[in-house]
Amino acid sequence: MSTTTFDRLTYLETLKASGIPEDQALAHTVALEAALHESVVTQTGLQREVAPIHTDMAVLKWMVGFNLAATVGIVLILLRH
Repeated sequence: MSTTTFDRLTYLETLKASGIPEDQALAHTVALEAALHESVVTQTGLQREVAPIHTDMAVLKWMVGFNLAATVGIVLILLRH
C-alpha cells in the first residue's frame, strides 16, 4: 500500500493566498491532515485485525470435520442394524 504524504505548509500557504484568514486556514490544514492519517488502513494493521478471523476459521473447519465424521459414523451404525 502507498503512503499518503501531505505538505501542511504548502496547503496552508495556498489557503491563505486565496483569501482565507490564517486561523481558518490553519484549522482546515489540521483537520485535513487528521482525516488523511485516520482514514488510511495499513497492510500491517489489516493483517493484525484479520489474524483472529483466520484462527477462528481453522477451529471452525475442525469442528465441522469432526461433526461430519461423527454423523457419518452414527448413520453407518444405524444402517447396520
